[in-house]
Amino acid sequence: MKDLFGKAILDYQLGNYTEDIKTETSISEEDDLPLPYLFRSFKDMPKLERKALTLAKGKVLDIGCGAGSHALYLQDTKELEVTAVDISPNAIRACELRGVKDARNLDVMTLDSTEKYDTILLLMNGAGMCGKLEKLGAFLEKLKSILAPGGQILLDSSDIIYMFDDDEDGGVWIPADKSYYGEVDYIVKYKGETEPAFDWMYVDFTTLKKAANYCGLSCTCIMEGEHYDYLAKLTL
Repeated sequence: MKDLFGKAILDYQLGNYTEDIKTETSISEEDDLPLPYLFRSFKDMPKLERKALTLAKGKVLDIGCGAGSHALYLQDTKELEVTAVDISPNAIRACELRGVKDARNLDVMTLDSTEKYDTILLLMNGAGMCGKLEKLGAFLEKLKSILAPGGQILLDSSDIIYMFDDDEDGGVWIPADKSYYGEVDYIVKYKGETEPAFDWMYVDFTTLKKAANYCGLSCTCIMEGEHYDYLAKLTL
């Protein structure tokens, strides 16, 4: 991986902002992702994110922290102990420069299960990092292993069924090359470079709830957004 997402974040933090990230998926055309959006303050965040941050408590793990905006709000405004993790070394460097006290460059699947957290955050469709539905169970089991008694997992995602065409029988036409309609190939472009396509996933609430229940987790929809998105809470 070229870590273009992280390079863009670090460029912005260092004052080298000249252009935005471009993203594209196997079911959507190229679109701009403005870098300033990744550095947004609490008041500029979507309602689902603000609700999740309001619910956060205790020792927090922010998975896929990106530029660290969620972690900084919880650390500085709510004065919570926050660990921010991301697979992007450049993003973690930016988090450190912004003042995140505990920022780690790692894959959450490698996190020591002796560490326990009261709140695990997966915002901006963080559960999508599973890539494929077949990996969701193992991912949830890992999160369950690092969840403290009485703890919570807060994640948002979207049901992207609306992006597919209806067929003549009243159903929906789904490409045959994917085992689940929420699976997409995701491409990032930045400053003339293109990241190799990687697996990403949007999971509808019903599917998430079934996977969570299978793993021994309770799953509740806390809030629905304005465009097929939702915030869910998972507990032991």
